[in-house]
Amino acid sequence: MKEETTRARSSSRVAWESLESWARLEIQEWIQDLMVAEVTEHLGRGKSERRKPVDPSAGYRNGYGKPRNLTLSIGTVTVRRPRIRDVEERVESRVLPLFKRRTETVSELIPELYLHGLAQGDFDLALRGLLGEKAPLSPSTVSRLKQKWEGEYEEWLSRSLDELEVVYLWVDGVYVKAGLEKDKAAVLVAVAGLSDGTKIVLTLESGHRESEASWSSLLRKLKKRGLRCPRLVIGDGHLGIWAAIRNVFPEAMEQRCWNHRILNVLDRIPKKYQLQAKPLLTGIPYAESLKECEQLKAKFQEWCVRKNLPEAARVLDEDWGRMVSFFSFPKSLVS
Repeated sequence: MKEETTRARSSSRVAWESLESWARLEIQEWIQDLMVAEVTEHLGRGKSERRKPVDPSAGYRNGYGKPRNLTLSIGTVTVRRPRIRDVEERVESRVLPLFKRRTETVSELIPELYLHGLAQGDFDLALRGLLGEKAPLSPSTVSRLKQKWEGEYEEWLSRSLDELEVVYLWVDGVYVKAGLEKDKAAVLVAVAGLSDGTKIVLTLESGHRESEASWSSLLRKLKKRGLRCPRLVIGDGHLGIWAAIRNVFPEAMEQRCWNHRILNVLDRIPKKYQLQAKPLLTGIPYAESLKECEQLKAKFQEWCVRKNLPEAARVLDEDWGRMVSFFSFPKSLVS
């Protein structure tokens, strides 16, 4: 009995250790079968079947192409593309298009690894470990991909904004850890709300800690690309963005971000009271009118008095005029 148990455990261990290899082999055979099925569908007959005497379909099978590696997120498989002769047009596989060597998932992995600081020379070793020995990626390939990404980014940054009817402009700085740098980098983001209700990202740029100079530079670039003055700009409490707005789009109205303000107020409230405070706070910006909004604000501040939380009440009062600017616009535009 002991020997049988030992053999069972050994067998289970072997099966577990070879699980990925087995899965890759099954997927490899499945992809190969799909490409063969595509040819059958195109020719209208299976392998070794004769053509029909009436209206025979053009073309015939002509073996397979050379073995070709395809890198998937679970590893690299090897397939051979079925060949067809005597067809009027080139038949392109929907399963494995020409010149494709990796899936989109793997392609997205490469810039992510680069963003997190993996050096170009380390890609070959890293991807061999992740995707198998047949999936090396040379430093020159990574460099070429990097140049392609940079080209696409520059093209996106220079596209015209002349035809956009921008009503609202949301601006914020997002801090991300990129590469081997110790400090997080600031990425300045501008999102437009258009007159038809759609939202689009206008730009993403690295900036120096959301400074006035960084925001002013970004807004001037948007203006140069054809962006007309938005009706309302929404942002958090950083002074840099508001100074920049006055430099570049002085006619725009200013709206402080309610999400940031609610978080700032909650920071002044002990955790034991936050569950009570949150619904009182979040209801304020969703009031039907400015009058109702101010009533809900007064109700919250009365609650703060009862709980002896003067600092939370004071923070809600800060810059109140710019907290309620959106009430000057039709509800259809706000929503």
